Amino acid sequence: MTEQMKIYTYPDPVLRSVCKPVENIDENIQKLIDSMAETMYAAPGIGLAATQVGVPIRLLVYDIHEEGDKRNLSVVINPEIVLAEDSIVFSEACLSVPDFSADVVRKARVKVKGVDREGNPLDIEAEDLEAVCLQHEIDHLNGVLYIDHISSLKRSLYKKKLKKMAK
Repeated sequence: MTEQMKIYTYPDPVLRSVCKPVENIDENIQKLIDSMAETMYAAPGIGLAATQVGVPIRLLVYDIHEEGDKRNLSVVINPEIVLAEDSIVFSEACLSVPDFSADVVRKARVKVKGVDREGNPLDIEAEDLEAVCLQHEIDHLNGVLYIDHISSLKRSLYKKKLKKMAK
């Protein structure tokens, strides 16, 4: 059984890290993937980027299957969006931005290249929820949060809410 990891939350500066590519898929990366998956499922969430657990490398895990469906973990190392088309508005939330959700305009379809946990090339063509999830997690790897995509008014309301919760 792997251990769950701490999920860093806004405004922790680690979330603004621009992550470095994974150079070597070794035993430590495999353990990190397993721990990230465990952490994501326990949260519960549908995606988790390495930077959210304080590791600034280009690695993400996700599983968009509904509760009750069998788990279907996807791992993408060094993901890169190579094509993005059309727009969609999706209500997003984030494990690193607790107690808040907002409508975000994203691309409806994306093509993502990367490698899987064995180092095999991946070519993912995603749409709707999967496309949004990939864009959201890849944003994390670039130090971007979904609240950066919403109006400054909504963002300031969230910051006020955080301050109240901290008291």
